[in-house]
Amino acid sequence: MRRAPGLSVRLKLTLSYAGFLAVAGALLLAVVWAYLLRYVPDNSQGLLGISPNRYLLVHTFAPAAAAAMGFLLVFGLVGGWILAGRMLAPLTRITAAARTAGTGSLSHRIRMEGRRDELRELADTFDMMLEQLEAHVAEQQRFAANASHELRTPLAISRTLLDVARKDPTRDRAELIERLDAVNTRAIELTDALLLLSRGDRGHFARESVDLSLLAEEAAETLLPLAEQRRITLDVTGGAARTSGSPELLLRMVTNLVQNAVVHNLPADGTVVVHTEERDGVSLLLVENTGLPLPPGLVPTLTEPFQRGTARVRSDEHAGVGLGLAIVHSVVRAHDGTLVLTPRPAGGLTVTVRLPRAQPSRA
Repeated sequence: MRRAPGLSVRLKLTLSYAGFLAVAGALLLAVVWAYLLRYVPDNSQGLLGISPNRYLLVHTFAPAAAAAMGFLLVFGLVGGWILAGRMLAPLTRITAAARTAGTGSLSHRIRMEGRRDELRELADTFDMMLEQLEAHVAEQQRFAANASHELRTPLAISRTLLDVARKDPTRDRAELIERLDAVNTRAIELTDALLLLSRGDRGHFARESVDLSLLAEEAAETLLPLAEQRRITLDVTGGAARTSGSPELLLRMVTNLVQNAVVHNLPADGTVVVHTEERDGVSLLLVENTGLPLPPGLVPTLTEPFQRGTARVRSDEHAGVGLGLAIVHSVVRAHDGTLVLTPRPAGGLTVTVRLPRAQPSRA
């Protein structure tokens, strides 16, 4: 936004200080003047004498008062300029940091010393904003790079299959079509997951009252054939847990958690427990599965996009796109909730989702 040039804040503060000092001095001199003239007689015959009178007082006090006012004005301008500069020094550093951040350098920090005041609180808030912005930009760049790599892989496979078919016309077409269909299906699933993740990050959706227990039952019913195929016992326990949000996104969140628990439940004959309840003003969703022990350093990375983890072994029919828990984390964050991943000592993982409980509707 283009603006017309104007006075700097430092100059405005300087003029304000000098003006205030000049007005205060003028009022003080006016009070002294009024009291002196009130008690000094107006005797014109005493001009050559030593007795004070108003005429003599005016001609002797006025020049001194004018000199004092001039001194106060100069003193106010110089002192105000120095004081304003010292007071606005933190703001100058904040402005320089903002200008540096505007050029794309987000690693710069102000780190202002001294006791807390308004400008130092502003500097600390600006540093916190830069830190969060730098982390967000780094996450987005990493996500974009991973997404590009993941999307390029099925396209490269499709191109390779087409090149092979073009060079070998006698190749079985049915096998080629089946492999192309599988590759394209994976690319579509990845694209849908990326769009859903982007939608959850933006947080633009209509909110309505949702019962997590009903979503848990629906997700369990959908994934029951997969659990039976893997000889996994799938149980849904608990009671109603109402929250406010998008039914579609919350259902995808629960489905991803249950599917993740079933797919990563190795060896076979394991269990998956989905539990919902309301406790301490929040709605809880717990998904717990058995399985192999998880390395401590692997758990914090599971919510990052495209982090599959070498210790999380699963079969090829559900290779996934590496966005399951990333979508869950995005949906939970968009609904002002928290997500906690806790490895079980005996093996497997416990996922705890805390969402704000929906307020009961009034008739």
